[in-house]
Amino acid sequence: MENIPTDNIKRVSLATKVAFGFGMLAQQMFPAALGVFIIVLVQDLGFAAILWGIIQFLPRIFDAITDPIMGFISDNTRSKWGRRRHYIFIGAIISGIAYVAMWQLFEGNGVFYNFFYFLLWSLVFYLGFTIFSVPYVALAYEISNDFHERTQIMAVAQFIGQWAWVIAPWFWVILYDPNWFPEGAGQGVRDLAIWVAIPCTLFALIPALFIKTKSTLDRTDFLPITGRYIVKSFRGIFTSAFEAFKIKQFRQIAVSTFLIFNSFNVVASFTFLIIVHYLFDGQPSSAGNWPAMHGSIGALVTSFLVIPLVTFMSKKLGKKKAFIVSQSISIIGYILFWFLFVPGKPYLFLFALPFHSFGIGGLFTIMMSMTADVCDLDELETGQRREGVLGAVYWWMVKLGFGVAALFGGLILTFVGFDANNVTTSSIEGMRLFYTILPIVGVVSAILIMKNYNISEEKSKEIKLALLNKRSNN
Repeated sequence: MENIPTDNIKRVSLATKVAFGFGMLAQQMFPAALGVFIIVLVQDLGFAAILWGIIQFLPRIFDAITDPIMGFISDNTRSKWGRRRHYIFIGAIISGIAYVAMWQLFEGNGVFYNFFYFLLWSLVFYLGFTIFSVPYVALAYEISNDFHERTQIMAVAQFIGQWAWVIAPWFWVILYDPNWFPEGAGQGVRDLAIWVAIPCTLFALIPALFIKTKSTLDRTDFLPITGRYIVKSFRGIFTSAFEAFKIKQFRQIAVSTFLIFNSFNVVASFTFLIIVHYLFDGQPSSAGNWPAMHGSIGALVTSFLVIPLVTFMSKKLGKKKAFIVSQSISIIGYILFWFLFVPGKPYLFLFALPFHSFGIGGLFTIMMSMTADVCDLDELETGQRREGVLGAVYWWMVKLGFGVAALFGGLILTFVGFDANNVTTSSIEGMRLFYTILPIVGVVSAILIMKNYNISEEKSKEIKLALLNKRSNN
């Protein structure tokens, strides 16, 4: 096969990869900490399980509107800073401010007030997060066009981003330690939100400040992004965004990610509840460091074992096979959790973590790299370079996974009869059953969907050569 000319291959320095990776740390830490803090709404502030689900689901409906619009704006921006960097900067600032405000909740204000206060500020946060994350993800897709280097960029970013999941679980320990917060976990989330938001905002700013991109001021092929045009073309923007699902390979990636990530997150919030109420008879203080160790050790395994191994497998076996192997290994972990959550022996569940970590750890390293390949295919077929739109739709599926997971998590807690003030054996066993079975169903379904994914390294080279020929003829 004809080789791609080396002067058409974009190389990325390690410094650029690391700068991009710090943005991923912010992208991961904001939701990682939120996933811990959100327990306080049920455990300490009196939210019913269904309210807990609704308050996380509604912002995802909001994302369904804002993400495609932001993708369109990002793809068509004419600026001396390029298409992405200034949006990343603005979104980081808005996200940090809103994150602090969102968690200033006081039990004395009542559930009704706290529900609407949290909901409104969460909408502001998610708007800022969209302004940051959609251009940020699109930046990843365009900074390199090399098949394997794309995986390396995602691997470095995921390695740095995983430290959010190493750190965030320890917030469980801190929140319920009276030496830290004598007034309780409510005080804890108010204070910790500040300490999360400040460094996350700084991390989010790094890609905007240090990754150089070309000016787009002279681009004549971009569409107008005036308010009047966006309103006039509102339907067209969404039609264009969701036409991404007509691309078979993108549809496979997005739906598979949704199934794995959604099923994982439905039960992930049960971890704290199972450890506290099943292993330690309902006493958060007695659980000590074990809830934190579950997430933290799992993230360390992901960083130092899963991501390097999946990156190696991707280069040797191809991205699809690496995906299937890593997800198959995660099934072993979910099965082991059923047997290794043992009252009085909490250390046993640690043996399941290396297997379990292959699920989410391998997912984004491979899938984000695959999405970059699909952007090439999309340009070949449509003549447009739409990293922003494809990234927005892909990450909207991820965000929707968070929201649907929260809603279904609340429904499952209601279904099994969980009540923090009156925990029954049947409710705990119900949670444990869902904890094992639901993610396995999601993983198996995703593997079946990806079975016929066909963008290999050879096909990727064919697409790039066709693009070069097409551009040279225009």
